[in-house]
Amino acid sequence: MLHAPLLLGASSPLTKIIPGLMIWTILFFLVVFFVLKKFAFARIQSLIDERREQIKRALEAADEARDEARKLLEEHKQLIGQARSEAEEILAEARKTRESMEQRMREETETERQRRLEETRREIASETARALEQIRAEVADLTLEAASRVVGKTLDAERDRKLIEEAIASLDFSRLEESA
Repeated sequence: MLHAPLLLGASSPLTKIIPGLMIWTILFFLVVFFVLKKFAFARIQSLIDERREQIKRALEAADEARDEARKLLEEHKQLIGQARSEAEEILAEARKTRESMEQRMREETETERQRRLEETRREIASETARALEQIRAEVADLTLEAASRVVGKTLDAERDRKLIEEAIASLDFSRLEESA
């Protein structure tokens, strides 16, 4: 049953070869082909060529843009690398500056401490000398007073004071200075 329509189709008028119809079909095809070739194919081909050129230019522009983007990316990476190295240099310089400032402050502090210590020593020496001088004067006065009570009469203050000061000067006050 499936083969029955195929057999019927073999005897169909569309599949029969008719020489007149065939010549007119070929002739019409050639005329249409000539008209299309004369008027349409050139225009269609120019549109195709123009489109091909546009695509080619677009691809070239895309390649150039990609190359430019790569170039910019490399420049950007280099700039970032430079910025990082400059930042590291700045940080290293800041560290050095901080360390030198700390060292200078330590030195200045030590110098100031030494100056104050020396000043304090001078003040102590001055005060010690002044105190010893005061003690000598008081000892001389006390000695005069004691001698006048022992002798029972008033001594000549100027002459006796000179004798007492000479005696006190010959005394060793270094023991007092060491204990101070």
